[in-house]
Amino acid sequence: MKTSTFGRIIQYSRPYWWRIIISTIASITVGSMDGAFAYLVEPLLKKIFATRDLTVLTMLPLIVFLLFCVRAICRFLNDYFIRTAGELAVQEIRNDVYGNSMRLGLRFYHGQTTGGLMSRILNDVAVMQNGIGNVVTGVCRDGFSALSLLAVIFYRNWRLALITFLVIPCTIFFAQKLGKRIKRLSTESQEKMGDLAAILQETFSGIKVVKSFGLEKWEITRFKAATSGYYGFVRRNIKYNALSAPITELLTSLGISAVIWIGGTMVLRGSMTSAEFFSFLTAMALVYKPVKSLNSSYNTIQTSAGAATRIFEIIDEKPELNDLPNGMEMVRSEGNVSFSNVSFAYGDDVVLRDITLRAVSGEIIALVGPSGSGKTTLVSLLSRFYDVTDGSITIDGVDIRKIKMESLVRQIALVDQEITLFNDTLANNIRYGNFAATDNQVEAAARAAFAHDFIAALPEGYATNIGDRGVRLSGGQRQRICIARAILKDAPILILDEATSALDTESEQTVQKALNNLMTNRTTFVIAHRLSTILHAHKILVLDGGRIVEQGSHAGLLEQGGLYQRLCAMQFKDA
Repeated sequence: MKTSTFGRIIQYSRPYWWRIIISTIASITVGSMDGAFAYLVEPLLKKIFATRDLTVLTMLPLIVFLLFCVRAICRFLNDYFIRTAGELAVQEIRNDVYGNSMRLGLRFYHGQTTGGLMSRILNDVAVMQNGIGNVVTGVCRDGFSALSLLAVIFYRNWRLALITFLVIPCTIFFAQKLGKRIKRLSTESQEKMGDLAAILQETFSGIKVVKSFGLEKWEITRFKAATSGYYGFVRRNIKYNALSAPITELLTSLGISAVIWIGGTMVLRGSMTSAEFFSFLTAMALVYKPVKSLNSSYNTIQTSAGAATRIFEIIDEKPELNDLPNGMEMVRSEGNVSFSNVSFAYGDDVVLRDITLRAVSGEIIALVGPSGSGKTTLVSLLSRFYDVTDGSITIDGVDIRKIKMESLVRQIALVDQEITLFNDTLANNIRYGNFAATDNQVEAAARAAFAHDFIAALPEGYATNIGDRGVRLSGGQRQRICIARAILKDAPILILDEATSALDTESEQTVQKALNNLMTNRTTFVIAHRLSTILHAHKILVLDGGRIVEQGSHAGLLEQGGLYQRLCAMQFKDA
């Protein structure tokens, strides 16, 4: 794992230092006891078999049991405290990933899939969590165990120890080689997991479309292809992980074989006692287990490093839009909006060109035009989902870039063509417009949106859970909940982005009544697909190719005989 990545994980663990210290002490104790066991083999063998001390033989089982009790307690403390510290640190990381993703602008989301982001926050963080546990549990415990056993080995016979020690660098060399490949494959496999999550999110959220077109088999085939691609990376990852242990064992067997032959010869020659040789063999046999575990921990940490890299990419992503240091706080605007020579581009794609318009308080401004003419982008700039490329937008004469984002959001309410409701109660979905609202205020907003009657008819009323995306409600009912939410927000500026385009005629009439209540005494920007809904707008702006090509009242635009007249002719030709 790169130092910078590992260092950042450590920073997240600092608030839980006392847990890590307890775990580290317990880990060191467990690791050191392996060396103590190996060291005591020689004097115990002398006491029991050379001097025939029956007292030591009698006490030995009890001592061994007590030592293993201490070891068991320390292992528990080690595992419990490092894993809880890791879980708390990961919780902070997950919160930061989600928190920063919420602060990022819409440009960031245009380049991401919902499933991919979900995979990073859930799956990648879980993979990284496994690595955090291995840092202390594996490295500290197995590291100190290996060091204490090596100390015994060198103390007993440094010549034989050199043979043992020479094998360890070889295992480390191969571990590093395998670790680099494991990290790369881990990053790629996590990306493939993101693709799987994206397919799941798309198919489950669009299951009605999938079934209506009879594309179940096609989606199953697409998912199988994605799982096959994911397996390809995982298989290679498994292969390199599986190679680690056999390579380590093969190399260590060479060291063990050499030690047995040379050590056995030394015992036969009398230059080393059998008790010393047995103590040495015990330490040597024990030392390879923690070395093998360290190799495994290294592989796990490399896997976590791949996941951590993807996680920190989101945390490091800088918000495109930020408040100025001396940003202005706007309590409640009068609703006067002005666009001055506004242009906007997505990269090299110019969407709006030289837009100039003015809306006074309480005025209804309708935006019409062919698809792709820039209507939604225009109102998105007012909400500051993006910043203008050229020109400026002002509210009450103040450039919106000088207004604090939190303050700007309070000035604008949005009712979008894409109805967004949450898997919560009806009351809480309406209260999304103002979490401080009382139950009476929520009900008043629902009445104004013509939603109270159907809500009251439900068994649990306002406490009814509406399911994922409001699936238990009709289209008209869902839209009226969104309107009630906007009414409750009580913002002076209102944006209606084709709010009735997906409704039938009866639902549209009810929703239009609710919208009329919502538009009262508010500066309103209406994007209309059905021109019948904007006949009484104070001003109609006709956009084409990112420019305002016509503007005026309904009657005046019809007299001009331009694009608006042609749009009306197409919609009203049957009438």
